[in-house]
Amino acid sequence: MLALSMHIEGVKMVIPKEKELKSISKKLTRTQGTLMLPNNPTPLEKFRWDICQMFLKYKIEHNLTQKELAERIGIDKAKMSKILRHRIDEFSTDRLIKLFFIVEPNLTLEVC
Repeated sequence: MLALSMHIEGVKMVIPKEKELKSISKKLTRTQGTLMLPNNPTPLEKFRWDICQMFLKYKIEHNLTQKELAERIGIDKAKMSKILRHRIDEFSTDRLIKLFFIVEPNLTLEVC
């Protein structure tokens, strides 16, 4: 299939070839962004999401790279990436808390 081009109000627009569109679509489906909370999260889902947010806040406040934060808590960069993007199915809640206590040992947890 050929690339199509058209002019709209003096602007030339090029429509990519089908092969290029398929390539772009494939890349987008492999990309894993940050997960958001479901519409009606359980208290545990909200708590685990909040822990990830605490890691993000710590990273920003201490001007750390993802790699530097991973090294501080003793995990690899890929696992740190998962935590920062809320992709934490492989982490128990207990492990997330223990990891955060490494950087914030004086943190107090309260049950409301």
